[in-house]
Amino acid sequence: MDPVGALRELGGVATFGELIPFTDRGEIERALAGRRISKPRHNRYCLADIDAVRHAVARTGGTASHLSAAQEFGWKLKEDPTRPCITLPRSARKPSGAYELHWADLSDREVRRNVTSRTRTVIDCARAYDFDVALSVADSALREGIVDRDDLLIGAARSPRTGRAKAVQVAREASPLRANPFESCLYAIARGVPGLEVVPQGAVPGVGFVDLLDRVLGIVLEAESLEHHWTKAGLQRDVDRYTTAARLGLVVLRFTWADVMFEPDQVAEAIADVVRWRTMQAVGRHGLAA
Repeated sequence: MDPVGALRELGGVATFGELIPFTDRGEIERALAGRRISKPRHNRYCLADIDAVRHAVARTGGTASHLSAAQEFGWKLKEDPTRPCITLPRSARKPSGAYELHWADLSDREVRRNVTSRTRTVIDCARAYDFDVALSVADSALREGIVDRDDLLIGAARSPRTGRAKAVQVAREASPLRANPFESCLYAIARGVPGLEVVPQGAVPGVGFVDLLDRVLGIVLEAESLEHHWTKAGLQRDVDRYTTAARLGLVVLRFTWADVMFEPDQVAEAIADVVRWRTMQAVGRHGLAA
């Protein structure tokens, strides 16, 4: 796979160890030489042009915020921002240029460092963007380990009234157990399916941990990446794993990154169909009943 496509599936940023299963060293070097990807520091590859954001900060006199701040921290995102995200003081005039602009009162530390704090960044994204985009940011922040869910809950509760309910919802549902935006976005789809209650990294005896599990209905949702499935050993592991799941009476639904990112309605429809049938079975109705 081309390193650009691999990085996109990995959330826009990856270490060499995360990237190499999708591609090879030569492809990575060629992508770097062609400036199609960047390496802002040791063992960090990304799609974002961090320098462009820093130049935008300098030109506007603002502070990197929202998705641009998340990129600065090296967090994995559902999608890169199309323009640098900049927050300006409330009294500042609108600068010329192609920016995603916001106005807010920032701390002296945020202004001095030219980037909003981690907690503020998560809350800003939760207030400004769709749930799946914001949850990807929040999950990435928790995986980093510098902020925890209590930080997010407090930040959400103290945030401005506009968008506060969205921020509280994201803070409550954020989890470091989801490995990447792929899993975060699959969860975001699943939570909208009536009757389904999934937990991340559910443990199944003989199978191990699965991406999302509804224990009551016996439904497993897997976010399937090429990383683990392109070898003979990977194929055998899959066969053993999902045969064991079937022997336990579980229904496994497997979705690709393209399914989740580009066909969320179809993914939700497939999950809803299985939830309906499993619910009918759970109450003792025949699976072919009208």
